[in-house]
Amino acid sequence: MAQTTGRNKVDVGLSSQACDAIAGSLNRYLAELNVLYQKLRNYHWNVEGESFFTLHEVTEELYGAVAEEIDEVAERILKLGRRPLARLADYVQESGIAEADSKGVSGAHVAETLIHDYRHLANALRETIKIAQEHEDEGTADDAVGMLKDKEKQIWMLTAFRG
Repeated sequence: MAQTTGRNKVDVGLSSQACDAIAGSLNRYLAELNVLYQKLRNYHWNVEGESFFTLHEVTEELYGAVAEEIDEVAERILKLGRRPLARLADYVQESGIAEADSKGVSGAHVAETLIHDYRHLANALRETIKIAQEHEDEGTADDAVGMLKDKEKQIWMLTAFRG
């Protein structure tokens, strides 16, 4: 695994062990977001069939939101005095989200896969919230709760789309 405990000069008042644990969880989540980002781009390019127009737009909105979230997570890691993962190889190695091949995909496949991936992200965020709260890091917990609400909304919307 890439170095996730590389330190910078920031000190937000948490113990070094707390920052290591929280940054480790956030780095795993950052890796998953980066794999999901590329998967969303792939689906944006390759979705086919009657739901093309809808999912072409939806996946563009989703990857835009994920790009913003990637930046927020990386900045939170830096606020904890640690370094975010930045290598593609590390993202793939650390992520629990699978990459997707570049091939035509149906809207049903896109929806089903993304529901699975967003559930995975929601569970990862619940774990991050737990770790942050154990270390009294309400800043990270608060950020993660907001991200969790977004993932739950995406699960709901994709489930409604799937029918």
